[in-house]
Amino acid sequence: MAAKNKPFIIMMILFLLILVTFFTSLNLGHIRIGPLDVLKTFLGAGTAQDQLVLFDFRLPRMTIALLIGAGLAVSGAILQGVSQNGLADPGILGINAGAGLAVVMFIFFFQGTMTAVGTFSIFIMPLFALIGGIGAAFLIYTLAWKQGVTPVRLILVGIGVNAAFGAGLIIFQLRMNPTDFMQATIWLSGSIWGTNWKFVLSVLPWIIFLIPLAIYKARYLNILNLGDHVATGLGAAVEKERRTLLFIAVALAGSCVAVGGGISFLGLVSPHLARRLVGAKHQLLLPASALMGALLLSIADMIGRNLLAPSEIPVGLVVSALGAPYFIYLLIKVD
Repeated sequence: MAAKNKPFIIMMILFLLILVTFFTSLNLGHIRIGPLDVLKTFLGAGTAQDQLVLFDFRLPRMTIALLIGAGLAVSGAILQGVSQNGLADPGILGINAGAGLAVVMFIFFFQGTMTAVGTFSIFIMPLFALIGGIGAAFLIYTLAWKQGVTPVRLILVGIGVNAAFGAGLIIFQLRMNPTDFMQATIWLSGSIWGTNWKFVLSVLPWIIFLIPLAIYKARYLNILNLGDHVATGLGAAVEKERRTLLFIAVALAGSCVAVGGGISFLGLVSPHLARRLVGAKHQLLLPASALMGALLLSIADMIGRNLLAPSEIPVGLVVSALGAPYFIYLLIKVD
């Protein structure tokens, strides 16, 4: 009984750690707000400054960090399951770069400037990111296919496609004015640039719809890991389910990139850590990955906002600094 309940206990611990990180982050920043003052503000008895800082800046940003962390982690877990490749990650494979390029092109051609992004554009950007992500995923799998897709070939092609899209991003950035160039550079390095509730609402529907759908489809990830022949013998529509799961993964990554920029390694590290804690069964792995991703990105955001305050380190750089050594370790382990 204890072993059966262990995954749920671990997920509860992760949830409690998220709450601790969340409320700790509310207190920290360039303007420090004590725990008692935070409580007073939530009860409507705080100062005007505390209400402004908490409700207009910190809460939407921290909510976005939780949503993006969960979305990228589940996207990575799906990609690893579908490709049977423990090194798969939407950032490393170039899916994030494709989504980012589509968003930058949308801003460049339709908005003219990053500072002119309006309410309608905030909600339409995830759709453009989805198109860019799907295009990148299609290109990667087409180039990597050679009587099947091996883990090493997938990674190498993904890195190449990532570099190509990165070059495209630089071309469009060089045509921007200096202010937009700096904003785009910071955003593409993994900066949660939307610090208001409109950005929360733009990504929230994607997360609350796609993550439960992914968990519902988790049993097919388990079957696909047995191999295509066994999965077909068990009655699974292999190609249909693979395409559906890939679409979910790309849609999650694209919607997260539209708001959070190019955050790499989170979709790689979170599923691996979750797998060590709850096992490889995807009905448990996907929700555990979501919690782990939300926790890691919240911690990274807290570090980025406070380490060099009042200056801010893009959260993507913090995640990369923590995740790159783990990626190298995993790469060494690949046969």
